[in-house]
Amino acid sequence: MAYKLIAFDMDGTLLDDDKRVPPRNLRALWAAADRGCHIVPATGRMAGALPDELSDPRIRYYILINGAMVYDAREDRVLYEGNIPVEQALELCSFLDELPVFYDCYLDNQGYMDGDMFDNLEPFFEKVPVMLGYVRSIRSRVPSLAAFIRERMAPVQKMQIYFRPEQEGLRQELLREIPRRFPALCATTSLPNNIEVNSVDADKGKGLAALCRTLGLDMSESMAFGDGSNDTAMLRAAGLGVAMANAEPAVKAAADALAKSNNEAGVGLFLEEMIALGQL
Repeated sequence: MAYKLIAFDMDGTLLDDDKRVPPRNLRALWAAADRGCHIVPATGRMAGALPDELSDPRIRYYILINGAMVYDAREDRVLYEGNIPVEQALELCSFLDELPVFYDCYLDNQGYMDGDMFDNLEPFFEKVPVMLGYVRSIRSRVPSLAAFIRERMAPVQKMQIYFRPEQEGLRQELLREIPRRFPALCATTSLPNNIEVNSVDADKGKGLAALCRTLGLDMSESMAFGDGSNDTAMLRAAGLGVAMANAEPAVKAAADALAKSNNEAGVGLFLEEMIALGQL
């Protein structure tokens, strides 16, 4: 069969470790687009935080913020949403304030962080220093994040929690504890220093399903690439779920196939093979 939609994660999947898009990946994506495939970034990022190479008219649909938003760029229209209610976000803030971690949120497609945390992020990004400037570039400082959320009274799209290298045990503990303590929330990770918290109504698999319904596609006609636990639901939902060689073991276990690593242009190489087989 020929796949009609290709969804792909950013960090650790389409992007190499220097946060660049390998040219081979782009060439293969555009070749698939020329064959009529929908090319769909599926990311924990907001639309404004995507690489410039993906601001291309050949890309119309986006699964953003771990599935909290499915967006039609051509019509500037939200196709699906799954947000964290204000009171639940405030409860999570109160819980996190008792822990030695930093956190922020996405709200109305903008990033916000407590000013004291914003100014002291360096120890929390020792594992991924390349991400420090990026995080600061898309966050706005506010005196108190909880007070800001309470004042805005708008649902939160996602909250991110950051950990220092020596806090890996705490990170693993909270990946289990947050869903137990807050059953309406899910906790995943996309980087070795973070946890990403979304509504249970928001994951990349639900976003992919919503987009396929909109396009009149069967899920079996979709293909998805990922490497982190925030990609697992999408790989399971897609007709063909492809894990990167650098993916976490649980992500590989959820996939149907394995691609080369993100530093080897694994997405591009896999798509080239699919094109050669006539499956795109």
